[in-house]
Amino acid sequence: MDSPTGPSGQPPAPLFIDGGTVAAALTVREAVAAMESVLAFGFDPEMGAPRTRVETAAGTFMQMPASNGQYVGTKLLTITPGNATSESPVIQGLYVLFGGHDQRPLAVLDGVALTELRTSSVSAMGAMLLAGPGPKRLVVFGTGVQAWAHIVAFAELFELACVDIVGRNVEAAERLVKKAEAIGLAAALAGPEAVREADLIVCATASPTALFDGAMVKASAVVVAIGAHDREHRELDDSLLARATVCVESKESAAREAGDVIQAMESGAIAGPAQLITLADLVLKRREVAADRPAVFKTTGMPWEDLAVATALFEACTAGGSDHRHGGLEMQTVPRTGPGRSIDRPGTTLRNGRTDD
Repeated sequence: MDSPTGPSGQPPAPLFIDGGTVAAALTVREAVAAMESVLAFGFDPEMGAPRTRVETAAGTFMQMPASNGQYVGTKLLTITPGNATSESPVIQGLYVLFGGHDQRPLAVLDGVALTELRTSSVSAMGAMLLAGPGPKRLVVFGTGVQAWAHIVAFAELFELACVDIVGRNVEAAERLVKKAEAIGLAAALAGPEAVREADLIVCATASPTALFDGAMVKASAVVVAIGAHDREHRELDDSLLARATVCVESKESAAREAGDVIQAMESGAIAGPAQLITLADLVLKRREVAADRPAVFKTTGMPWEDLAVATALFEACTAGGSDHRHGGLEMQTVPRTGPGRSIDRPGTTLRNGRTDD
């Protein structure tokens, strides 16, 4: 990358990519391809930097840094439980992207929108690598933002025969059913027993205990669990984890943050870290997945994933551009669109040349 300057002799200001632009500039398929490309080119998630947190007077401040090639970035989030009773969001944040040999600021992104895209894309990536072909019956536990993001992501990448919504809040579950129907999906309310017929199961809740009896899950099913991020919480029971192939983003992060995995190893349901398969193992085909047992993909989110998706967003938003330059890339001015609005963007080819699956 060059070291460009603007008309005043100063480096150009970082690009601001707001939530509407994040949603419009990159598909889930493209986000998945960007993360697969990072792993395919040898990045080792086991060596990634851990997230850090500071307790504040009002809640928690978190930072998630990562570096890969010419790019480095960090996500900054505040979690403020008291905001639940106000107009301010509980989670707020930004992602700051730097690049080039001089590590100059390139872009600032809406951190919450980036997280929503990254989280559902990681889940879809794992499910694609673990699931067999054919139409899928999807069961989703949860009724929040991530439950909806996962329905949209899985609808993009899989042929969904139907979607069953399981939620403690019936009104919220009914709203999610209507939203799914509005995008052309067959959807219905369901109870935990729906996992018996499910091909794909997504757990996106804050539950501290298992959501269903794992013995009900059929051998061909793929279960994705995203809700538990500490040692005390879990969404999956030992019955499932003892008989499943268990995949994680990294063994180190799972041992530190994935309550489902930590508790299963403590009980002996999972013999130990050597039994775990990583996302890199799947992408690089270093391990095989047994066809005669369920597959579980337990995620906690990792900084390298945010960086991969943020980089892809930056490159998509700066493709084919204008008078501004960032390191040899012609820049276009990205309009600030509001939530739910879209922007026109040129078709882009990802860095690995992949435009489909």
